[in-house]
Amino acid sequence: MKKLNLFKIGLALMAVLLLASFSAGIFATPPAKQMYYELKIYRLKDPGKNAIFDKYLKDAFIPAMHKAGIPAIGVFKPVEADTAFGKMVYVFIPYETMDQYNQVLTKLETDPVYQQAGKDFLDAPYNDAPFTRYESVFMKAFSLMPQFRAPSFTTPRGERIYELRSYESWTEVKATKKIHMFNEGGEMAIFEKVGSNAVFYGQVLFGSQKPRLMYMTTYADMNSQKEH
Repeated sequence: MKKLNLFKIGLALMAVLLLASFSAGIFATPPAKQMYYELKIYRLKDPGKNAIFDKYLKDAFIPAMHKAGIPAIGVFKPVEADTAFGKMVYVFIPYETMDQYNQVLTKLETDPVYQQAGKDFLDAPYNDAPFTRYESVFMKAFSLMPQFRAPSFTTPRGERIYELRSYESWTEVKATKKIHMFNEGGEMAIFEKVGSNAVFYGQVLFGSQKPRLMYMTTYADMNSQKEH
């Protein structure tokens, strides 16, 4: 879809794991600091690798991240109707500061419990690797939604739909203007009004297809998502 010379790319996802110990208000008085988000996008060798990937995330990575000071991790996969079903895994990691990102990496590298729990995944042979490559997209939260917000639906987690969207601009000036439209221009408030529940909005600092912004909205189920 092309809109105002901005390329808008959308992808429907389902949550596999979404562990959060807090949720943030939206459009309230912003705190002093905006959060930073890392979105790791894994491309699996084949759909059969989902089992070892899920085990690694559940038994090794997520517990280690909690221990390292990250209370919330989101894990998402494409819905069954998508051509990427079974082939992609998206891992969302929020950080309080950019320094925390470096601190967490060091903690994982020196955590023997994590290394042992994730051994089958981390030490997989080259000819049986669980994924081909992954991309890491690093973002800064928008000023008017400085923290992510976990959903509060009553529907089962497996029925909820998450939409990950990306706006790619042709210059940095145009990208800044688009972010302004979301913040001061009121686009985020409109999304909230119509029931497109935002999880996060972020300006991409590091990653491919720059300049761009990314955001995620969520819906109680597929029918609710189609209504929007």
